[in-house]
Amino acid sequence: MSLSCGVECVLLLGCSRWAWRRCTYVGSNDSETWPLATPDEFEPVPRVCRLILAVYEPDLRNPQFPPDGGYRLNPDWVLKRVTYEDALGRSPPYLIYADHDRKEIVMAIRGLNLAKESDYKLLLDNRLGMQMFDGGYVHHGLLKSAVWLLNVESETLKRVWEETGREYQMIFVGHSLGSGVAALMTVLVVNHRDRLGGIPRSKLRCYALAPARCMSLNLAVKYADVIHSIVLQDDFLPRTATPLEDIFKSIFCLPCLLFLICLRDTFIPEGRKLKDPRRLYAPGRMYHIVERKFCRCGRFPPEAIPVDGRFEHIVLSCNATSDHGIIWIEKEAEKALEIMRENKSETITVPPKIQRLERLQTIEDEHKDALERAVSLNIPHAVSTVEELTENKEMEAGAAKANNGDSPKAEPELSSRGTNWDELVEKLFKRSESGKLMLKKESNPTQIQ
Repeated sequence: MSLSCGVECVLLLGCSRWAWRRCTYVGSNDSETWPLATPDEFEPVPRVCRLILAVYEPDLRNPQFPPDGGYRLNPDWVLKRVTYEDALGRSPPYLIYADHDRKEIVMAIRGLNLAKESDYKLLLDNRLGMQMFDGGYVHHGLLKSAVWLLNVESETLKRVWEETGREYQMIFVGHSLGSGVAALMTVLVVNHRDRLGGIPRSKLRCYALAPARCMSLNLAVKYADVIHSIVLQDDFLPRTATPLEDIFKSIFCLPCLLFLICLRDTFIPEGRKLKDPRRLYAPGRMYHIVERKFCRCGRFPPEAIPVDGRFEHIVLSCNATSDHGIIWIEKEAEKALEIMRENKSETITVPPKIQRLERLQTIEDEHKDALERAVSLNIPHAVSTVEELTENKEMEAGAAKANNGDSPKAEPELSSRGTNWDELVEKLFKRSESGKLMLKKESNPTQIQ
């Protein structure tokens, strides 16, 4: 009798401890010891948020729902706007904007529309381990959408970049569903920069806001120098390893789904998660906007923090869905940037309450360290710094040839009819004896539809 009572007490204490830790876990825990971002690296975030919001407006000259301070863009510089009808269900609506003041060409893609069946088709077009790409795994439907967009718009982007003197940065930005499409477009363009006039890697950038998990960990680290993901506090989407198609099948019972994911992830070892090459993650370098603290009422001045983690913990919060909204991301990002600029000009004399890591490295050095750390952790298909540098040099050589007009003989014929990005994606694979497509770096076959 006493033994059974003791076992019951231990079990009760264990369950109580787990429930306390899960219920008191807040989003700010993911980044409380990391150093703050600098104003220079975070400055584009509020601006690209406003560009995504502009996609929702039918007429930018007479906006119906402008953010605080307006969109702060020139409607005459909008090169193209594409609606759901124009996209034929192949991608979310988007716009292309040439910012001549900042020398940027921006392609902004809106997020999921719960009322559009075409958006659900993109999400549901995937299965775990269905799509291999560039030494890892990606979301099949989002990759198809990215390829379609490049087939339609790559010539426009190339022409505008060349007409502006090859000096402008090219930025892809998306929210939610659009963030996955934008991130995979960036990966494609980085690997085939010669098809966009030989644009240097340093002039390519992607901002994924409230990012969807769309690529395996090795790819997320490999492209962290060009893809930046922004997560607002407790946002559920970047934290949920459950496939996107399952999340939005259960959209009307999302709290139940998040709670079950918490229970499941409790019993999955961290090493097992890292060793699964099919597991998808939010892309690139992560920035966390924090505005709420544990057991404190109201919102605090937001902070933008670059973190090394991948947001593996679900936060049981009433703000898990509202923090996903692009309107809130834009507001808090703008406030965080203003605070950063104010603090930069002030002299700090009081020590912080929480001791943070001191940031001693540049973004480039941090990216190299992340690549080496991924290799040391035996992340499947992780690329070392040496391999990455070699690959970049080969691409720069190919881009230089494209700029000098020394392309292979087959190139003029291809450029005359436009680049076929489906063919470029297929070049990453080879045919097995059974006729199936196989990644050149892999021995496990995968089929692309």
